[in-house]
Amino acid sequence: MSESEHVPVKESGLKSWLRELLEAILPALVIVLVVNIFLAQATRVEGQSMEPNLHNNQRLIIEKITYRFHSPSRGDIVVIRRPQPDPLIKRVIGLPGETVEIHDSVVYINGKPLNEPYLNQPTVGVMPPRLVPEENVFVLGDNRGSSNDSRAFGMVSFDDIIGRAWLRYWPPAESGLFPNLTAP
Repeated sequence: MSESEHVPVKESGLKSWLRELLEAILPALVIVLVVNIFLAQATRVEGQSMEPNLHNNQRLIIEKITYRFHSPSRGDIVVIRRPQPDPLIKRVIGLPGETVEIHDSVVYINGKPLNEPYLNQPTVGVMPPRLVPEENVFVLGDNRGSSNDSRAFGMVSFDDIIGRAWLRYWPPAESGLFPNLTAP
């Protein structure tokens, strides 16, 4: 055999196994990171503030793409960053430029009662008119008697919206896509 001929060198068993493992795991890890950072994220419902539509310990997939192309819509269920350690899940009620008020057990948008077919109880309390600033939304929990929402912490900046609820996957009996509940 001449010096110019190359003889392949067989990798040791451990080295070969490690290489195959990295070739399989590294792309999968990159895909998971890209999906979780840019496209979607799993989250868990904590508490009863979205009853009767979402329940404690339900698991959801939130998608993070929609709001890169358009603003939130009324009726969207969103996950928002708050100073608390865990994000909150709430429903978009008031949009930029609208005036939101609550009286007589009803939410009013620009002086007109809001149709909220997803509720099973009246909205408690009274809130004087509040103007929703640009690049913000007003959010409420569906369980109006037990919800930490915009009535307490104010408007939510678009920048604080992590994503929109897209899919409920746990428990399996309640799994499915979220319907478009945009109210007029």
